[in-house]
Amino acid sequence: MENTIFLMLIQFLVLLLSLSVHECAHAWTADRLGDPTARFLGRVSLNPIVHSDLMGTVIFPLIGMKFGFMFGWAKPVPVNVGRLRNPVRDHMLVAAAGPVSNMVLALLTFSVLLGMKLVSPELAGIVRSVTAGGTPFGVGIAAPIALIAFYGMIINVILAVFNLIPIAPLDGAAVLSGLLPRDLAASLDRLQSYSIFIFVLLLFSGIPQVLFNPPILFMTRMLVS
Repeated sequence: MENTIFLMLIQFLVLLLSLSVHECAHAWTADRLGDPTARFLGRVSLNPIVHSDLMGTVIFPLIGMKFGFMFGWAKPVPVNVGRLRNPVRDHMLVAAAGPVSNMVLALLTFSVLLGMKLVSPELAGIVRSVTAGGTPFGVGIAAPIALIAFYGMIINVILAVFNLIPIAPLDGAAVLSGLLPRDLAASLDRLQSYSIFIFVLLLFSGIPQVLFNPPILFMTRMLVS
């Protein structure tokens, strides 16, 4: 029971930090590109409190704990597109900044796990155990570090891939709109009026899992090999 609570706490803290980095990346990028709205609201910060949403950052993850799948969201960063120096391009960059920050965190935590594997056979065993779903407690500080890094890798891969799906309100919608020719971008924007229905169908279809499973499987295979 204590092990389960400890694992849930690690997952929750990792999710909280990952969401904070994601939203801070949006806010920082918008500020650098000419829109200080988020900075004036204190959103260029890693403080989870300024990004937290009661439902998405607290209640939904806690419910997910019960079913073994922790996921959530934070308050969206407000962006005044009209204040960006190049509205079309910069809006796309602001949107991409969040998922990119999660990709960076996923790679960093993956690198920590790979580094631990190379240091000693004992650490390699801990990494393999954690990756296989074990909880190797009682072996010093290495086990908690491996657990934090492992869940950091998994959660950030999911956040990055999920948010790049091109359906509003996900970041991928703004990214794709910025990449398309203006006539196609306008058609995509009109389609977003049905986004809530598409989003629900997407969740029930299992497509997000199909998208983020391959990179997770690739990383975990490298860790247990």
